Formats: sequence, structure tokens, C-alpha cells
Amino acid sequence: MNGNKTNQTGLEKWRFKVVYIILAVVFSIYTIRLFSLQVINGEAYQEQAEENRIKNISVQTQRGSIVDRNDYVLARNAAAYNVAITPANLPGDPGTTEEIYRQLSEMIDVPVTNGLVTDESARFFTACQTDFGMKEIVLIGGTNAPYTPVYVKCNVDKVTAMKISEKEDDWPGVTIEVDPVRQYPTGYLTAEIIGFLGPITAENQDFYTEQGFVSGRDKVGYAGIEYSMDDMLRGTNGLRVVEVDSAGMEIRDIEEPVDPIPGNTLRLTIDTRLQAAAKTILNDEINTWNIWFNEIRSLNGVVIAMNPKTGEILALVSEPTFENNRMETIIPAYYYNQLSQDPLKPLLNHAVSAQHPPGSVFKMVAAVGALNEGVIGPQEQIPCPGTISIIQKYSPNDPGTPMIYYGYDREGHGMCD
Repeated sequence: MNGNKTNQTGLEKWRFKVVYIILAVVFSIYTIRLFSLQVINGEAYQEQAEENRIKNISVQTQRGSIVDRNDYVLARNAAAYNVAITPANLPGDPGTTEEIYRQLSEMIDVPVTNGLVTDESARFFTACQTDFGMKEIVLIGGTNAPYTPVYVKCNVDKVTAMKISEKEDDWPGVTIEVDPVRQYPTGYLTAEIIGFLGPITAENQDFYTEQGFVSGRDKVGYAGIEYSMDDMLRGTNGLRVVEVDSAGMEIRDIEEPVDPIPGNTLRLTIDTRLQAAAKTILNDEINTWNIWFNEIRSLNGVVIAMNPKTGEILALVSEPTFENNRMETIIPAYYYNQLSQDPLKPLLNHAVSAQHPPGSVFKMVAAVGALNEGVIGPQEQIPCPGTISIIQKYSPNDPGTPMIYYGYDREGHGMCD
């Protein structure tokens, strides 16, 4: 019995030492990593955990209305009914879900399935602007946020929306989401004044995000009053701070909700009836002269009617213009490109933004100034020679250079009052 421990176990002592050293190194690595996570970077990871647990939800506000001087509505908010599916709330039984898809498909004319979801198609997916069927839409939505409703059909009529709402108990996960859209009752008649709304652009995203607005959902002014008075019209979004689980399901509010503040209603000095009369007269005048000359001489023009006592603008017409109701839900790319490429520039309000020669309108300014200064009398007549020579001087000792300016008729108009 002289055999040692190594012989009895079949292992040499140095092998035990190697195992002990390996275990010590492994435990040391875990200890250092644990110390780093909990002590050195503990505060940062704690903040990340809180961010994952706490979610800020923006509550959309109501944009202010626009009315004319007689309270006739020029821009207002209306309800758009959208069919949405919350993937996490669908029945667990695939057969029941299939039956819901089938019945809903017949009602809203969206196929149950259409196409194959790839990484690229999922990346560029936009609800209500896709050819995918309901299965593919729900798959993409469920992958990104299972407890967030995803739209499968936008802007359905009210009757269809009510029928779907009545079936919410039979169709778990299917809901009607109501979103505000902008409507312009006077449309083409006042489009050059009112303008239209559009999505928040990438250039302005940081600014509007700081103001509490959500890119891809909230809209801002793109032209006209909607643009120039956007800060007064858009209001302030509300805020909910909620606790969510790992799947994104809301558990509870952890702070008192902040209610949204609606935008202000704006009353303009415009008289819609006068605006309609001015637009009709302008278009009739343009058509009359084109017919008179038997060719297209002009297709654009401007009318501005102002109360000279107060400076109030009663009518402001710019032709040609556009139909802002076509931008109600989205801005159609083909229509916007058509307007942008039109050489007559219908998106430009020629009454306030374009540069045109003043023409005979300036005669009234010169005449009133001459009468007020006593240069001429009300009954006095002066000859119109057709040209006028003015000495251009650039310093007191400059002898000057005569410059000839020509009138519309170089032969002159004779004696004029």
C-alpha cells in the first residue's frame, strides 16, 4: 500500500491546479463584469431600464378653425375613421383569427393575404399606403409593437365604421381609430388664402419634437394662413407617462396626464361672398379678353379688395389656384408635382408673393400725390407726349445724363386729366 494519491485517482496534482486556476479566472471575470454592471455603470443601466419601463405617449390636440368675418367656416377639423388591428389582442386560435380576417376583408375590400414580407418591404412599410393583405400588415405591426394598433384601412365611411364598432366583441383586436383631418368647405374659392397642411419634414423634425409634436402623425401648415399662423392654430399636445411591460402593453399611468390644449380659432377679415364675386369677375375678364383677341393672352390675374378706412382685406384672389381639399388626408404626389411644374405657378399666391409690374394701378398713386401737393388742379389737363426725359445725377456737381423713358404708346395720349 505504498501507492500515492495520484496513482489511486489516475490524475496528477498539477491537473487539479490547472482546473482551480481556470475556475478562479472565470469567477474573476464574472466578478469584474458584475462590478462593472452594478457599480461602475449601474446608474446608466438603471436609466436605460427606466426608459424601457416608462413610455411617454403624446395625446393629439385639436387644430383651431378658421372663419371669415361673418363666421363662415373656411377650415375645420373632421373625423376620419380608420380600421385598425392590435396584433396582441387577436384570438389565440388561428382558425378564429382567419375567420375574422375573412369577414373583415369582405367589409373593407382589403385582401386577407397579398405578397411576401421581406426585410426591405417591412422597412419601407407605410400603413394605408401598401398593397399587403391583412396578414402581412399584422405581421409587420406585431413584430414592431404588438400592443400598438396598426391601420389596415384608412378613411372608411361612417356607416362601415359603425358596423365594425358593433362587432368589437365578436372581433377582438379589431377597432376603429378616429383621427382628425382638415377640411376646407370653400375649397378652391379660398385656397390661395387658407393654404393646406402637410407632414412634419425631416428638416423641421427636431423643432417640432421639442414642441411635443409627433413626426408621421401630426401635421403643420404648408401654405397660406395655415402656414403663416401655424403657431396659433396648432395648439399643444397632451402627455401621458405610463408603465409598460416588455411587450409594450400599458400597465398604469405613473403621472397625472396632461390634457391637450386646442389651437385658437382665427377670424379673418375676408368676406367669402365678396371673394366669390371677385373671383367670378376676374375669370370672366380673363376669358373675355382671350376671346376678343382670339388667342390665349393671359390665364392669371389678381384681385385685392381692401377697406381703405381700416386696411382690412375683404377679398384676395389669385388665379390660377388649386383645390386644397385634395390635401385632406395626404398630399398626392402626382397632384403636387403637377402644381409645382405648372409654369403659371398656382401654388404661389400672386397677390402677395409674386413680383409684377404695377401698370396703370400706379397712376392713382401719382395722381393723388400730385393733387395733394397742389402740382395740378382737379380740372387741369396736361399733355402726354409718349416719352419723358429725366436727367440722371449722382452728385451735386454732376452735369447729369438724360434718360429717356417710354410710355405704353410712344406716340402719346394727347391731353389727359
